[in-house]
Amino acid sequence: MTDPAAAPPHVERPGPAEFRDPVVRGELKRAGVWVGVVLLAFAVVRLAQPLMLIAGGLIFSVILDGATRLLGRILPIARGWRLMIVILVGLAFLGWTLWYAGTTLATQAEALRVVVTTQVDRLLGWAIGLGLLPPGSSLNLATELSGSVGRLTSAVGDAVGVVTSGILILVLGGFIAGEPHLYDRGVAWMLPLRHREHFYLITGHIGATLRRLLVGRFFGMIFEGVITLILLRLGGVPMAALLGLITGLFAFVPNVGAIASGALMIAVGFSAGPQQGLWAVFVYFFVHNFEGYVVVPYIARRTVDLAPALVLAAQLVMGALFGILGLLLADPVLAAVKVSLEELSRIRAGEPLTAPGEPIG
Repeated sequence: MTDPAAAPPHVERPGPAEFRDPVVRGELKRAGVWVGVVLLAFAVVRLAQPLMLIAGGLIFSVILDGATRLLGRILPIARGWRLMIVILVGLAFLGWTLWYAGTTLATQAEALRVVVTTQVDRLLGWAIGLGLLPPGSSLNLATELSGSVGRLTSAVGDAVGVVTSGILILVLGGFIAGEPHLYDRGVAWMLPLRHREHFYLITGHIGATLRRLLVGRFFGMIFEGVITLILLRLGGVPMAALLGLITGLFAFVPNVGAIASGALMIAVGFSAGPQQGLWAVFVYFFVHNFEGYVVVPYIARRTVDLAPALVLAAQLVMGALFGILGLLLADPVLAAVKVSLEELSRIRAGEPLTAPGEPIG
């Protein structure tokens, strides 16, 4: 019988539940990554409404921050006072726009609805006459529009409504713009120390890019609205003020906004006669071609160059996922993602990152 004392000592090896085993730790890390991706996708689907409200608040805070910085160049007072002035001026402008639209343009808006409905009926009659549609086809424009708006706004918030969502975006943007460093430090606190410097540089570059992008977008909106108003009045197209306002507002959404405002413009032009209709077509192509070949390239050189097809694809995807708010925010969100990827690629390549611009003041 073998003596136990003479037997070689038994070597204990880690079992499958032993986390000190490097193989087990590696597999757990891989599994954790996949579980995190699944949970992230689930959170995006389930929390689409609050996520888009937060994104809208961030974008609005960039607008307030840019206006506050710009005001600081001509009015050297404390940042809080400048931010309050910007908010009050913005609220005053919004109130004036609503009052002007409600008093001066109310009758024009109703006339616009009648004109568009009539033009759609004529188009349907022409299509039926050519055999493109079966006889008796009709389109209730009011029902279709209300149904479309209902589907879009349901993604923003079924219970709270669009107005409440807008108020939440304004409040979030105001709080973030008031103390931007506070929220930057809060997010950076959750990152390892070795990544925080890169985080501050990347967020700084994103903020500077979005400020220039949104300022350029607002200048484009003013340009399109004013030029459209002047040219339509020169051509005798009715409802020029309303069409100019709609064109300027829709210019915030590239591609989609231009198509929608152009369709309204041309429909109203042909309702007044063939000469006014052809003039409306000329105004549409002149304004949007000038913006596309002069204004947009200049803005792209100053901010971030986004391919039109890429912007349209992002609008389609975000519009389908998040509704009208996703459509509005697709452009700045895409710009932020592109800047982030570019800066991360520079970090991986070992290139030095430059400061994003002037400090917050």
